[in-house]
Amino acid sequence: MNKPSQTQIFLTFLQIGAISFGGGVVAYLRDALVRKKQWFDDVEFLEMTAISNTLPGLNATNMAILAGDRLGGWLGAAGALIGICLPAFAFMVAAGVVYSESSTRPLASAALRGVAAAATGLIAATWFKIGKKSLHGFYDAFFVMAAILGINYFKWGVPITLLAVGSVAIFTYRPRTTREKPAETENEWLRSLH
Repeated sequence: MNKPSQTQIFLTFLQIGAISFGGGVVAYLRDALVRKKQWFDDVEFLEMTAISNTLPGLNATNMAILAGDRLGGWLGAAGALIGICLPAFAFMVAAGVVYSESSTRPLASAALRGVAAAATGLIAATWFKIGKKSLHGFYDAFFVMAAILGINYFKWGVPITLLAVGSVAIFTYRPRTTREKPAETENEWLRSLH
């Protein structure tokens, strides 16, 4: 990883904050931090995303703080946080003024629905790209599905789902001591003596 300056960190997150609309910020973060800048690899990005999702607060701000801290310490974290929040703050003030004037207009409602659909597609595409690289077998897919079911079907919430699915995943992937496999037949046992 090449070490960016505080200014580069701020400007990168300012750009991400300015162009990521409708909740698709994870896709923009991955594109900028992993693909373009190569400040992180997919594994590091996935780790930061997992941590960001488990902490209270907005995922994008949590992610900016984590990434900024890893890149430039507390100043990097502050720069990333201000950078990612500043455009949203300015846009929300402007949107609030516009929305209060046009909230009953059908065109405004249709535009908001379109942005929400596009954001859902961006999020799904990002998770698909990350999932292809990080899911390596049946148990990985099982734990992903269990988490989705826990949150969306059983309505357990994120903390309970993480505790339940995470506990089973830790047990499943725990380091095991290798013991000598017992002979299954008499012939195998006799061969092991020689």
